[in-house]
Amino acid sequence: MPTIVSHRLEGRSAVITGGASGIGLATAKRLAAEGAHVVIADIDPVSGQEAAAEVEGLFVKVDVTSEEEVKNVYAETKKAFGRVDIAFNNAGISPADDDSILKTGIDAWRKVQEVNLTSVYYCCKAVLPYMQEQGKGSIINTASFVAVMGAATSQISYSASKGGVLAMSRELGVEFARQGIRVNALCPGPVNTPLLKELFAKDPEKAARRLVHVPLGRFAEPEELAAAVAFLASDDSSFITASTFLVDGGISGAYVTPL
Repeated sequence: MPTIVSHRLEGRSAVITGGASGIGLATAKRLAAEGAHVVIADIDPVSGQEAAAEVEGLFVKVDVTSEEEVKNVYAETKKAFGRVDIAFNNAGISPADDDSILKTGIDAWRKVQEVNLTSVYYCCKAVLPYMQEQGKGSIINTASFVAVMGAATSQISYSASKGGVLAMSRELGVEFARQGIRVNALCPGPVNTPLLKELFAKDPEKAARRLVHVPLGRFAEPEELAAAVAFLASDDSSFITASTFLVDGGISGAYVTPL
């Protein structure tokens, strides 16, 4: 199916954390195609610079667990483009040592919470004053379908962190709604990214264990998530805030899936 681009974001600036790969990179390409000035905020300077060059955007190196570095991203965006219209807080990790609660140590727990949840707190806290000044903005935080469902194949800190992102996004969406700022939680199902492939898609048995639960019968492509972000970033979603925006192939609505 061809991508339909309608240039909904002409002249707006968009910051994407974790923008050098996966969903972040696909979204950078989509938002640039929609006319946005894209800022790639990533910890990897090599792939970050490459991604920024690909979308004719700006690269800012950031460790999202550092509040000062996060603040710098939005300051640089404001300096370059005069505004900060869109914040896609997407950076996250899913390490192998995050497992069942009976196996996951406190250091593994804390690392995932810092990268997946505390970083979103830093990003929202840093970008909101710019959006308040403008009287408009769209924040999209990457949660997950595991924020609304349980899994026997547990990654306990990941699931808890995404639940936190979901609850925080809802609260911010309500708190800042009348200031023209919308905040939504993007909840992807399993997506065909390098991270997913490394985790289990390269193992046919593990992949099949997950795919049986997906009514559409496949993993999502990053571009499908990018399309959802473009929608939430644009005025086409002007009456959507504090939402749990599920893009999960029907997983969260399924009891028995098709054969």
